[in-house]
Amino acid sequence: MTRSEITIETPRGPAAVTVTEPAGPALALLVLGHGAGGGVDAPDLVAVHDAAVAAGVRVALVTQPYRVAGRRAPAPAGHLDEAWTTVVGALRVPPMPLIVGGRSSGARVACRTVTTLGAAGVLALAFPLHPPGRPEKSRAGELPAGVPTLVVNGDRDPFGVPEGGGPVEVVVRPGAVHDLRKDLPGTAEIVLAWLRRHSWAR
Repeated sequence: MTRSEITIETPRGPAAVTVTEPAGPALALLVLGHGAGGGVDAPDLVAVHDAAVAAGVRVALVTQPYRVAGRRAPAPAGHLDEAWTTVVGALRVPPMPLIVGGRSSGARVACRTVTTLGAAGVLALAFPLHPPGRPEKSRAGELPAGVPTLVVNGDRDPFGVPEGGGPVEVVVRPGAVHDLRKDLPGTAEIVLAWLRRHSWAR
């Protein structure tokens, strides 16, 4: 396992990327983004990163330009999407399968851009279906309709839990809130099983 830190220039400023190579040839590339106010060191992202690398996946953790610049308030959605597509475009290596994902805000960015990027799948950790206490402001329309998508949410998440259907598979973690810290190994195993089912991991 080797890890490298790189900076990728985007129209919204530099993004920081940590790329971890598995032992042996990589079966797929998994690119993950962080939540609105957090970083790529979130426990659920770390757990998924470690499990995926051990299963033969090249994993890239992307820190958005606004976080690199030291700001906590997230950039507008269009800016996030623009920076993300630039970074993922620079990282991808056809014909290796590309899976995009992230937690919370990062999951939304991945869902919104998956078609543009032509990714094979989406991993959405703690997808924020609506702002807390505002179920009428649903973001269900951001979930992709034609791409294999795994959504992992806690049953106590104040941001809500989306409905599954078609290629969108929703796994609800009992007792977990938005940070998904409860039973991290179990969450990583759910993600691994999904990756293996699509032949993206060993």
